Amino acid sequence: MRVGILTGGGDCPGLNAVIRAAVRKGTRVHGDEIVGFLDGYQGVVDQRLMRLDIEALRGKLPIGGTILGTSRYQPFMDEDGVDRFRQGLADQGVDALIVIGGEGTLGAARDLAELGFPVVGVPKTIDNDMGGTEMTFGFQTAVQICTDAIDRLHTTAESHDRVMVVEVMGRHAGHIAVWSGIAGGATVTLIPEEPFDIDSVCEAILRRHESGRFASIVVVAEGAVPAPGTLELAAPEVDMYGHQRLGGIGTTIGGEIERRTGYETRVTILGHIQRGGTPNAFDRVLATRYGVAAIDLVHEGRYGEMVALQSDRITSIPLVEAKRLGLKTVDPQLYDVAQVFFAH
Repeated sequence: MRVGILTGGGDCPGLNAVIRAAVRKGTRVHGDEIVGFLDGYQGVVDQRLMRLDIEALRGKLPIGGTILGTSRYQPFMDEDGVDRFRQGLADQGVDALIVIGGEGTLGAARDLAELGFPVVGVPKTIDNDMGGTEMTFGFQTAVQICTDAIDRLHTTAESHDRVMVVEVMGRHAGHIAVWSGIAGGATVTLIPEEPFDIDSVCEAILRRHESGRFASIVVVAEGAVPAPGTLELAAPEVDMYGHQRLGGIGTTIGGEIERRTGYETRVTILGHIQRGGTPNAFDRVLATRYGVAAIDLVHEGRYGEMVALQSDRITSIPLVEAKRLGLKTVDPQLYDVAQVFFAH
């Protein structure tokens, strides 16, 4: 078979490991010819691609980002996009397509599969918020990066008796914030699932400092929101793809903490540092397992399905089922664990 691969949406550590695994098994076991489309779906409609073989992927396992490039473009955005997508696959002789992406990219893959296109999905979201799978690659690497940053901030906070606010990724779900908050010993962790009261946050910090403890660390997910009527925030801008441009809630919270408590407060926004660099061992293994499973789905003719991790086993579910399951939010029991340590 001639199999195509593309990566769409935001980059994250482990993408190249997925590609490498699919190429390795596809070529060595199934005898496939594999090509990679450049810059996501845009590469299919524009017919821009590169040959993928074992040599092309040699040494790419530990490298972050994606050698194929990525974009948020989807064929459904243009009136003739689906027709150009169909023509691109036909002209390049592609029999099946592996799509690696998040909610938007796999949503388009689902719609394309329903139109009869031979598409298989691989879930990719650094926020770990995709329904149908217990873990997505890149998440554990991001958590480790955030935890390392929190560890470093502890020492400077203790030296100056400061409050440190650390803003991490987490648009609609606070998995990165909760995991790194627990691992890093945060004083308070704020997530989108639990609207916060800034007065309660400041009271907790005051209690902690007045009891003789000091150097508070506040971890906040970029999508965290205040409880209604507690703090006014400006509406975020929206990009050309309809996504809110988040980032900056940490600065607002930091300013409020310093104003209300009188304690010197500093803000660190980790931003794209969480996306960059080499994937850790867990993410390399998970991404590899996904890549192998994806090429197997192609050869089993199970189009319209997505590989997934369930009970530590690689399986698959229909893309329509993944959509039905919707956003995977933080388990309240895990957040309860984090709260045990708040302001203590």
